[in-house]
Amino acid sequence: MFLQFYGFREQPFGVTPDPRHLYLSPAHREALASLYYGIQAERGFMALIAKPGMGKTTLLFELLQRFQSTARTAFIFQTQCNSREFMRFLLAEIGCEMSPDQDLVSMHREFNQCLLQEARAGRRFIVVVDEAQNCDPSVLETIRLLSDFETPRAKLMQIVLAGQPELADKLARPSLGQLRQRISVLTRLEPLPLAEVERFIDYRLRIAGYTGGPLFTASARKMIAEMSEGIPRNINNLCFNALSIGCALQHRTIDVEVLREVGVDFDLSRLVTEHSQSPAQPLVGGTSAVSFVGKEDPMLSPADAVAYMREIVQVLSKRRRLDN
Repeated sequence: MFLQFYGFREQPFGVTPDPRHLYLSPAHREALASLYYGIQAERGFMALIAKPGMGKTTLLFELLQRFQSTARTAFIFQTQCNSREFMRFLLAEIGCEMSPDQDLVSMHREFNQCLLQEARAGRRFIVVVDEAQNCDPSVLETIRLLSDFETPRAKLMQIVLAGQPELADKLARPSLGQLRQRISVLTRLEPLPLAEVERFIDYRLRIAGYTGGPLFTASARKMIAEMSEGIPRNINNLCFNALSIGCALQHRTIDVEVLREVGVDFDLSRLVTEHSQSPAQPLVGGTSAVSFVGKEDPMLSPADAVAYMREIVQVLSKRRRLDN
């Protein structure tokens, strides 16, 4: 692996939603502040819209972490379900025991009792529903009805719906007009411009303990911004693969040549079978792409890591001979 080669303390471009790695661009900072103050002001319903890979889930974890000592929280990500299953997920998330045959009415009653207990203790109750664009309209209606749990003086629960742009499409439906009217805070995340992509890369390197000179050339950073379209997950994938290849080639600095190699590795069109009727879809920026690593960082033994790097070098050497 390249951690030792480049002097990293940890993986700088991992893809797990660790709040420590959250880079707060102006758009991310504004979204976090809007949700935070919406909860503080007990606005009831809030929504966060973002394209895939924008760091939405990481931002939500950071939000809940800020209320860790003053609120009871529930994070729901299993959204492809019916209303009864959703309530079961919600009650399980807050530690309530349920019988297998418990009906929806009794689950609502049990949840309301839990809300009242937290209110008497002076604690907020925050429910975050991630990937809410997958929710069936009936489930969204169930979530709306949960907001009816209130006292004459305050809302018993703050709800954050987070999802991809398809969530905005659903909320715009006339049939969900009552839910849309209750959303008092609506915020979104935008792709990072070039300057923010550079700051994102520097931030990730600093968190990983990197103390050397410029690791990516200015031209390489510009290419990363273009290929990634400013989407943090794409930036992470591109940088991870670039560092893997750079390490294999013993390059202390990542330049555009290494990024071009990454672009070739990410080109799905070379892998699509002749019988495929649909063109390869772009997975990273404007490039038809697939990473040669999994979602999580591979855990390799030293021997396997050496073999892995040798294989990369052999592939690159063969490709250069063919190009020449």
